[in-house]
Amino acid sequence: MALKKSQLYSSLWQSCDELRGGMDASQYKDYILTLLFMKYVTDKSDSDPNFLIDVPDGGSFHDMVKLKGDKEIGDKINKIISALAEENDLKGIIDQADFNDNTKLGDGKQMQDRLSKLVAIFDGLDFQANRAEGDDLLGDAYEYLMRHFATESGKSKGQFYTPAEVSRILAKVVGITPETRQDQTIYDPTCGSGSLLIKAADEAGSGGMTIYGQEYDNATWALAEMNMILHGHPTAELWQGNTIADPHFKESNGSLKKFDFAVANPPFSSKNWTTGINAEHDEFQRFEYGVPPAKNGDYAFLLHVISSLKSTGKAAVILPHGVLFRGNKEADIRRNLISRGLIKGIIGLPANLFYGTGIPACIVVIDKEHAHARSGIFMIDASKGFQKDGNKNRLRSQDIHKIVDVFRNQIELPRYSRLVPVSEIADPANDYNLNIPRYIDSSEPEDLHDLDAHLNGGIPNSDLDALSDYWDVFPTLRDALFQPGNREGYSEARVEAQQVKPTILAHPEFAAYQQRVTAIFDEWRAAHTDRLLGLQVNDLPREVIHELSEDLLVRFADLPLLSRYDVYQRLMDYWAEVMQDDVYLIAADGWEEAAKPRAVIDDKDKKIKETPDLVVAGKGRGGKKYKMDLIPPALIVARYLAAEQAAIDTLQAKQDEATQALEEYTEEHAVEEGLLEEALNDKGKVTKGSVNDRLKALKHEPDSDEEETALKRCLELMDAESDAKKAVKAVQEKLDAAVLKKYGELSEDEIKTLAIDDKWFESIQTAIEGEVNRITQRLDSRVKELDERYRNTLPTLEASLETLGAKVQGHLTEMGQTWL
Repeated sequence: MALKKSQLYSSLWQSCDELRGGMDASQYKDYILTLLFMKYVTDKSDSDPNFLIDVPDGGSFHDMVKLKGDKEIGDKINKIISALAEENDLKGIIDQADFNDNTKLGDGKQMQDRLSKLVAIFDGLDFQANRAEGDDLLGDAYEYLMRHFATESGKSKGQFYTPAEVSRILAKVVGITPETRQDQTIYDPTCGSGSLLIKAADEAGSGGMTIYGQEYDNATWALAEMNMILHGHPTAELWQGNTIADPHFKESNGSLKKFDFAVANPPFSSKNWTTGINAEHDEFQRFEYGVPPAKNGDYAFLLHVISSLKSTGKAAVILPHGVLFRGNKEADIRRNLISRGLIKGIIGLPANLFYGTGIPACIVVIDKEHAHARSGIFMIDASKGFQKDGNKNRLRSQDIHKIVDVFRNQIELPRYSRLVPVSEIADPANDYNLNIPRYIDSSEPEDLHDLDAHLNGGIPNSDLDALSDYWDVFPTLRDALFQPGNREGYSEARVEAQQVKPTILAHPEFAAYQQRVTAIFDEWRAAHTDRLLGLQVNDLPREVIHELSEDLLVRFADLPLLSRYDVYQRLMDYWAEVMQDDVYLIAADGWEEAAKPRAVIDDKDKKIKETPDLVVAGKGRGGKKYKMDLIPPALIVARYLAAEQAAIDTLQAKQDEATQALEEYTEEHAVEEGLLEEALNDKGKVTKGSVNDRLKALKHEPDSDEEETALKRCLELMDAESDAKKAVKAVQEKLDAAVLKKYGELSEDEIKTLAIDDKWFESIQTAIEGEVNRITQRLDSRVKELDERYRNTLPTLEASLETLGAKVQGHLTEMGQTWL
């Protein structure tokens, strides 16, 4: 059976991290990613005779497995990797990590055990079973590990990785489309582990692009080479070296090679970019618009990118915000670039996205092709759209989609985006300063208080008018919530604060709105049911979610109050958490295989830990445990065994009553000087054993009838609870057995109904209804806030204060005290 993506990713990280010991994550990643590569190419070679990597005898992961427990495992693993490297011209790429380094892996038995366990982890993964080639399982796993290694590596060592979310934005705004030809070129002069190039090439569709990259750090360059192979780009041309001092890609006449597209995330504010070159007399003439400051190389990399583009070339470069407003030499360069129309757009990103720094960054989009006609620069302030992810911020799916939609279509949105005329930027008041807040005020409007209302009461009509988005959709709801006040321009609440939300929910216009949302969802559901019913082996899950999500965005585009991007995010969250795994399993194994219960084997050495979905009673410890990846047991019960579940619920209610009765009885009597005080055990608990012990002791004590009666009543309650638990357990065991039996009886059509209707669509609809509930919650909160704000006028508060003061003074006088 195929691996679920989430299972693969989490198990790899958790398992490997357990064995890291004291090694820094930036070093440990080389060992883990090399083993991942070896396992992947071995499995692919076993299943695909046309696989591009030749796995020689003595150079496969199978040979590593034979070494588990071998005292010379480290040295022998090095030789196996070397054999594969020599066979495929991968020397210096996959053999960067020394598996016989006792300073990192420990001496003797410690190294032997650590490497044996690592090999065992990867041996438990079967990549042959994952057949959905276009979905890039291993490439995604590689990226997942890279992100975690970057997180763990710390500020100074995480720069090898550009967050995938940012990479996707660059790939989409740079201008690459499915119509981009395979012979068109994409270049990254500081390619790191290659993620930007891969994401950009993916935008070109199945044909891909011709990839070029250069990376200064040798180990990171090796990661990029492996990354390209894992992502299906083995012909990518990547070189190691200093791009500024010694650019590798040149024409026959010695000038820089020109590319159709470029993407880059260069090191921020490099202090030594001039090493090895004479910037004033650069042989490649990259600094015709100005020489950057010697201690800050941001513009050096941007100018290198611009010089590396064809006359129709386009680029997207990640840079710190400082490039937008810093003065002196950088101001001169910025003025020249703006004057020549080279900057198409600027996208301001949230702070703390990147692993090498916490400062906010921006994307500068370059377009040479239309530079001559450019009269403005399109700016986006996307700094507020993100979610917290540990100690970093992370762009959500909706943030990425919104940025790309707005930029591609040049949509101007209040407090978010603007096409800023060059004339405004060049105005002496701005002097070619590109700092985004100069042109886009992204701050929320102030919530101003009405002093007259604080003094004389009433809710200002101006505050209610500000809620016009709601009144436009619910035109009579305002009158249901508010009534005219005793002064012109002010209103009063018509309902109590606790009745605001029920009033909204019960209003016919809100009910009509809910029906409208449901109708849109039902239309979307009907449009995609056949597509989901037709899922089969080798389908591409990414294509599935693309079709579903893009259509959802279109259908909810014109619905007021509800943000289509929020609805989109609900779908994408569910996809990431649940549905992606489901569709992937179907694409790998088919419906019936994906729905089969999978036995969970207890193994203390097994690193992939799983919580069973169903435990069926039987002989032996704990019974038999099963994992139901596609169809959770609850769906089987709800559709086929509802009566049996209802019987359990009835028995469970009786058990709860028995438990409550026992708890109330012991709480009443197991107290100091209570009838059950002497029945408390050493841990301060009343147990059946402690009660029986106390009853035995009472046989020799006079006048103990009342206590004896209480103890016997306690035993009766304990027996009642025990009997109730046994009854629930017995029926639950029968239900669990019936559930397991039902799995074996399901037809493919029944499986599809359970997965598509009962699981996917039901969950997505519930999530979207959650967004509708947020609408009511926001309106409810604002109405209550306004009511509470102006309910007590200043005179009322003063009178209340005077009354309370008089009471305090009276109490003090009674106590013989004076309040000055």
